[in-house]
Amino acid sequence: MAAAEEASRPFAGLSDVSISEDIPVEGDISVPVGPSRRDDEFSTLDEPVKDTIMRDLRAVGNKFIHVLYPKRSSALLRDWDLWGPLLLCVTLALLLQGGAADSEDQGGPQFAEVFVIVWFGSIIITLNSKLLGGTISFFQSLCVLGYCIMPLTVAMVVCRIVLLGGSGAVSFAVRLTVVMASFGWSTFASTAFLADSQPPNRKALVVYPVFLFYFVIAWMILTFSP
Repeated sequence: MAAAEEASRPFAGLSDVSISEDIPVEGDISVPVGPSRRDDEFSTLDEPVKDTIMRDLRAVGNKFIHVLYPKRSSALLRDWDLWGPLLLCVTLALLLQGGAADSEDQGGPQFAEVFVIVWFGSIIITLNSKLLGGTISFFQSLCVLGYCIMPLTVAMVVCRIVLLGGSGAVSFAVRLTVVMASFGWSTFASTAFLADSQPPNRKALVVYPVFLFYFVIAWMILTFSP
């Protein structure tokens, strides 16, 4: 107790010290507002719904353009989304509906089966890429594989139009040419986007499942008959 009293003696008179109101307080206290302003500029919370929808549609359209002109670009990987793949998958499944293979006897591809084939195949290819040491994320791979279905979806539209004129030898030759060109286009586009994310000595192991994936979809389109 004595030691505590001795330690508190130098501060005993501080309770009687008061600061006069006439003494001006110098110095400025400011809060930086730069980061908050930057956040406000990029904030979409107050953005109209119409502007948000139009911005997303433009982003999806730009990704379609990248697939039409495939090159080594990180646009699909950097700003990935699943709206385009979902739209293409639903469109392709709807176009494959109503074929002769949809009868109960043959048990052809129904809407749900096409949907499962596309998404389950994309998941398998993505897992294979990750296991082989790829640096691409799961959803980035799904985005690339889904968007690259677009040439095959266009081929399905062309085949439906060609089949309106009959299903003879000429019709089959035209459909075969269109489907094979679209199959090569989809495979080339997807590998162009995925190549840089894979180890150089394992690219062939990654491309092979992609080849099979698009080949199955191309075969479903080619064998479709109304």
